[in-house]
Amino acid sequence: MKRKLCAVTGTRSEYGLLVPLLKAVEREPDFTLQLTATGAHLSPEFGLTYREIEQDGFQIDRKIETLLSSDTPVGIAKSIGLGVIGFAEAFDQLRPDLLLLLGDRYEILAAAQAALVMKIPIAHIGGGDTTLGAFDEAIRHSVTKMAHLHFVTNGESARRVRQLGENPRHIYNVGSLGIDRILSLPHLSREELERSLGFSFRSRNLLVTFHPVTLDREPSGKLFQELLAALDALGEEYGLIFTGPNADPQSRELTQLTREFAAEHPNAVVFSSLGQTRYFSLIRETDAVVGNSSSGIYEAPSFRKPTVNVGDRQQGRLFASSVISCAPQKTEILKAIRRALETDCSKAVNPYGAGDSAEKILSVLKSIPDYRALLKKQFDPIRSDDK
Repeated sequence: MKRKLCAVTGTRSEYGLLVPLLKAVEREPDFTLQLTATGAHLSPEFGLTYREIEQDGFQIDRKIETLLSSDTPVGIAKSIGLGVIGFAEAFDQLRPDLLLLLGDRYEILAAAQAALVMKIPIAHIGGGDTTLGAFDEAIRHSVTKMAHLHFVTNGESARRVRQLGENPRHIYNVGSLGIDRILSLPHLSREELERSLGFSFRSRNLLVTFHPVTLDREPSGKLFQELLAALDALGEEYGLIFTGPNADPQSRELTQLTREFAAEHPNAVVFSSLGQTRYFSLIRETDAVVGNSSSGIYEAPSFRKPTVNVGDRQQGRLFASSVISCAPQKTEILKAIRRALETDCSKAVNPYGAGDSAEKILSVLKSIPDYRALLKKQFDPIRSDDK
């Protein structure tokens, strides 16, 4: 009998990472793929990106509404509660043998909580990372403790998962699925991008994404205004392509600030969602990635393009030599951008693998005869002979 693997996706970025694995599971005759879409995928405000999933040929088995018309901490907390309810109902109907979760979003936390009490084994992708500027840090480690199989992106993350008391036999260093995705996608030329975006590139061009910084003392809007001031100081010879923020607390303010900036700057354009093909094509065609998105850490180095990493949101992750970090202050951001544009990234090495993560994960999933046998797990302390 085929085993049912249920994957959860709540955002465009996390879905893009999952695609290579979803396709690999679909091709495997011993598995049946189940797919649940939730969070920003179902929101008009964030581009109704579930349609991109369907356009890619995937069947969405359940759509789980969680987002309230609010981006306050109270609203997000209530969304988590709605997620737990929605996932409980979905899992009761789908009866998956294994749940596939990626990352550290609050939607993922809701799915993990429901699966935990319903005795559904969890395979977690991307555990063990650290990010100092967001509550994603605590969510990631919480999901690790609820999960039974751990697919990490690097050796440092593997050690942290081990430090959390997880069995080393169930920790697998597979690299990042983002590199698999890069290698599998077609790339649009500059001319194709200009037609698709309705935007003319300038002599220099930056791809900009700034997400809310949920643990910073300063409001995310104030930090983002420092970035906008730096971009304004660059002048109109710089083309600026903005992508929208995640559905986190304070995201609406960031969206409004971006739109107001673009309305006053003919060299700027804003998209709530670009889709993976256009997004990765833009990394290839622009001069640098700027902001605080994990894509600047995980994927941009594979294109040998510099990343200007603003603030603390990604601090703690493993950085390639092409990543330049700076404080969220106008003068520091300007210095970092100018340094990035002078940096030779031709020899940058992406520390997150070589693009074979999906097959590595699939191989492990196929090798385990009984997922339910994983449910009873003990805290496994680090011993003196551990390396």
